[in-house]
Amino acid sequence: MTAGANRPFHAAVTGFGMVTAAGLGAAETWEALLAGRPTARRVPELEGLPVDFACRAQQFDGDAVLGRRIAWRLDRSTQMAMTATTEALQLAGLDPEQWDGARVGVVLATALGGMTTWEREYVRLRERGPGAVSPLLIPMAAVNMTAGHVAAAYGAKGPNFATATACASSTTALGAARDLLRANLCDVVIAGGTEASITPLVAAAFAKMGALSTRTDDPATASRPFDAARDGFVLAEGASVLVLERPEHARARGARPYAFLSGYGASADAGHATRPDPGGAGAESALRSALVDSGLAPEDVDHVNAHGTSTPLNDAVESQVTHRVLGDRPAVSSIKGVTGHCLGAAGAHEAVATVLSLHHQVVPPTANVEELDPQVQVDVVIDKPRPLLMAAAVSHSFGFGGQNAVVAFTSA
Repeated sequence: MTAGANRPFHAAVTGFGMVTAAGLGAAETWEALLAGRPTARRVPELEGLPVDFACRAQQFDGDAVLGRRIAWRLDRSTQMAMTATTEALQLAGLDPEQWDGARVGVVLATALGGMTTWEREYVRLRERGPGAVSPLLIPMAAVNMTAGHVAAAYGAKGPNFATATACASSTTALGAARDLLRANLCDVVIAGGTEASITPLVAAAFAKMGALSTRTDDPATASRPFDAARDGFVLAEGASVLVLERPEHARARGARPYAFLSGYGASADAGHATRPDPGGAGAESALRSALVDSGLAPEDVDHVNAHGTSTPLNDAVESQVTHRVLGDRPAVSSIKGVTGHCLGAAGAHEAVATVLSLHHQVVPPTANVEELDPQVQVDVVIDKPRPLLMAAAVSHSFGFGGQNAVVAFTSA
């Protein structure tokens, strides 16, 4: 390994939780990823739209998980984030009643906020007038309120904020959380992202842009990262949360990390509103910055958890950047063939998957790859999981607005 400009800071990943279309919890989701089991289905909310399918977390019921007394005050995105946080804290062995809340931060991302609530309340306004609008609309749907609700539920009184960098939002959250730990402002940070935007307006807007797959005849195969016939992403919902700790704090309480968050890099394309830089300069800058920050050389990277959206432009540019920086050695995989694209939660989903890959020393396959795009010059894992000795891995996230964020993980 090469030394970075500063001594690398390794934030311990001691817990994680997931709510995805593939499963309620990290274990169920991981099993679906290893099986390469797609989750895209037609959903009632989108009936009659040009694209009527998505990756909905059908097994998630906020009332059943949280209790109606709590759930009815929260947008679906916050309900899922609360559920993922509970799982993450339990796995980490942390008891909020025992910790120093002033040393616990919360950084939770979303790209669009509480869209389920916004759309429902707008319909009420139009159909029944202003008196029908819920007084809880703003505290339910504002972008920062998921982090606020989680902090209130667990007594986390340290820094608390949301990050919104489109599809890179929750990777940005992880980078910000690591900075809080490195600066010794927190001992523990609850970090990740959530999104619940399978709504008519959001689906119609993405479809109008031409961003969504139109495989309405076979939704299950619609999300196909790096496949020659890919035609767009599949909208998804879910939440993933990681518990990050200062390594000495984890050691002092006897916690064994699953992996370490060792590097972060970010950049902006400063170009088109939706199209990635054709040469991938911004993405390359973010990747190289993450390597320097982590003290890793390109040849140290064993696995790339790709952004891999299944859109023609993203996958082509991402594969070029990956090959240019890392060569053809790392095993590359995208989980979006299974989970779909969860927007602001996508990076957190993929971070947990990367941690699990390092922990179990296996790379899940990229689902639905029938014919690899001949322009893709990286080693894409397909068909079945690949056992692999891994010491380091990176996870890419690229979003509208030219937002690029990359995190580097090292094995524990």
